[in-house]
Amino acid sequence: MLHFVLGGARSGKSHYAEQLALATQKPRVYIATAQAVDQEMQERIHHHQQQRDQNWQLVEEPIYLAERLQELDAEHQVILVDCLTVWMSNLLCAQDPDLQSRECLKLLKLLPNLKSEVILVSNETGLGVVPLGEITRRFVDESGRLHQALGQICQHAVFCVAGFPIQLKGEEK
Repeated sequence: MLHFVLGGARSGKSHYAEQLALATQKPRVYIATAQAVDQEMQERIHHHQQQRDQNWQLVEEPIYLAERLQELDAEHQVILVDCLTVWMSNLLCAQDPDLQSRECLKLLKLLPNLKSEVILVSNETGLGVVPLGEITRRFVDESGRLHQALGQICQHAVFCVAGFPIQLKGEEK
């Protein structure tokens, strides 16, 4: 089962995704894509860590998400990936200009074949204004393309607003 949880900043999407993982009553793996590159990001990461209990296996993977998912894949477990837009930022800021397209393609090909239940968390960036800068426009465009593709392959999709999950696809969980 593939779950896709979208929402804006502080929309409740991570909390919803964590509750969804807990409800499975399966062993849980948390893949964090953020990198603690500055004090503010360190505080954000710490805040997220404090909200989770100790029964999560934490794995940090800022770039090679598909490979890491494949390594961790096992039946009777749930893997939560938080967050795809942070991952997208990491890819777009890398030195290799083709890294983003290669890694997104790998992820999209791999996801339907995993044995684990997977919950993907991402920020919906397509509801705001079109950014002025080239890299930010590319970020919004590539995130939107990834979200559309994920929406097609995931069995369950939710959009969170003000802490309320709105079902987009599949049955309510």
